[in-house]
Amino acid sequence: MGAVVEIAGSAARTLTVFTDGAGFYSATDLLPGLYSIKVSAPSFLPALREKIGLQPGNSVHLNITLNTLLNAMRVGPLRGAAADDDDWKWTLRSVANRPVLRILDDPALPEQHDHNLKASLSFLAGSEAGGYGSGSDMSTGFSVERSIFSVNRIGLSGSVGYGESLPSAVLRAAYSHALPDGSGPSVAVTMRRFAPSDPSLHYAALQALALSAGDDLAVGDVLELRFGSELQTIQFLGHVTAFRPYGSVDLHASPNTVVEYDYATSLPNTRAEKGFDSAPADLSEADPRVSMVNFTTRLERAHHQELNVSRRLGKNNLQVAVYSDRVANTALIGTGEVTAAGGFLLPDVSSGTFTYNGDALNARGLRVVLERKFSSDLTATLDYACGDVLDLAKPDVQFQDASQWITTQRRHALAGKFSGTIPLSHTRWIASYRWVNGSALTPVDMFNASRGQSDPFMNLFVRQPIPTLGFLPAHMEAVIDLRNLLAQGYVPVMGQDGQTVYLVQAARSIRGGVTITF
Repeated sequence: MGAVVEIAGSAARTLTVFTDGAGFYSATDLLPGLYSIKVSAPSFLPALREKIGLQPGNSVHLNITLNTLLNAMRVGPLRGAAADDDDWKWTLRSVANRPVLRILDDPALPEQHDHNLKASLSFLAGSEAGGYGSGSDMSTGFSVERSIFSVNRIGLSGSVGYGESLPSAVLRAAYSHALPDGSGPSVAVTMRRFAPSDPSLHYAALQALALSAGDDLAVGDVLELRFGSELQTIQFLGHVTAFRPYGSVDLHASPNTVVEYDYATSLPNTRAEKGFDSAPADLSEADPRVSMVNFTTRLERAHHQELNVSRRLGKNNLQVAVYSDRVANTALIGTGEVTAAGGFLLPDVSSGTFTYNGDALNARGLRVVLERKFSSDLTATLDYACGDVLDLAKPDVQFQDASQWITTQRRHALAGKFSGTIPLSHTRWIASYRWVNGSALTPVDMFNASRGQSDPFMNLFVRQPIPTLGFLPAHMEAVIDLRNLLAQGYVPVMGQDGQTVYLVQAARSIRGGVTITF
């Protein structure tokens, strides 16, 4: 009773509530994002819980146990630490004890215990889209995560695709450790295999091995640093190696204002926003991004720099950003019946798409994002971007001549996105539409990782909980993922056999399945 609960997040004031006579507490009207919870009470050691993810329209239930000094000496291990978006968390690193966390979708569910072990299993399938992309192959994804002594975490995840083409697979093993000073170093090894399944390439498979390492820490009480790198080696018609560093610096100018500088060398992974890491539907989601010229592998190499300022104004979040991109060997996405006979197309039979080398892109632009939380069940985002893209200067050209007609053009893009939860059915959904004022082969602001990020044109993502028997320790959800549903933005090009194929910002993809979380 009477414990002080402090809740803090990125660019947000610290919210303080108190526990009632039974030790319960609640906080409402919080914006989606990552939060840190600090709990303190007389005669007890303070507790800190970090990286609490709050999805749009959802609630998160946390049970936190406060320990006395004697209990903490018996328990021993320190609470794992990771950098979050607040300005006071790192002062508690040395005395943070190990809290108990429980996350439930339904507060009426019975009490559960945290065994520091999480696992999930998913099954996905696509449907034929009549030459518009999205193959009919199926895939199975899995993940297992284990916490060791609260400060160490190991995980194994992957996805295996199977169907008419040769199998494709992604396997990732990761380890992270929390240090008393608040930093959180991590290391991961990722193996990927994608099979073009083309006789012109002797059925050669693209195999990639990546070793990544990263860290995050706080300097003083207003500065956060995140940095790391990835070393990739690719085997496909030869060997290619790439070094991909990244980093960001966040300056908390005030409780409601954050100034950030970002540097990246690969496209951001935005699947985490949907709460589900689906298998790649086509090569546009596969990392590394590879194309082919004269039967020689070309690896996309990018350099992205961005400076943005975020400001919270009541229930509104506003971000203004300027960016500069340099991309070499841009991997353009196409759809249609093609072969690799000419040595400049890399087909992916499993998804009905291919990649085509678009040479270089030098882009500069501006982004403005406005996010509004109408209620706990509905959030809206408006995103405007102006920047350079690659486009064909001449329509209906021959594919073998297309590269000489690809030029850099200025485009404007406007995107609206709504997300929320249907209260009675607990259905979680994200709907978006991104409009561009002209044809384009690459998206405007392709490295956008802000709240306003969305795939080109019309998209819909739905997660629907499925009732299960009470004695089963699993939570099931149906998943539907529709991208570029109206097949917009297709730029026609004449293929070698006289058939029309298309270059696209994003191919239409229709996928669905079920996920089981233990």
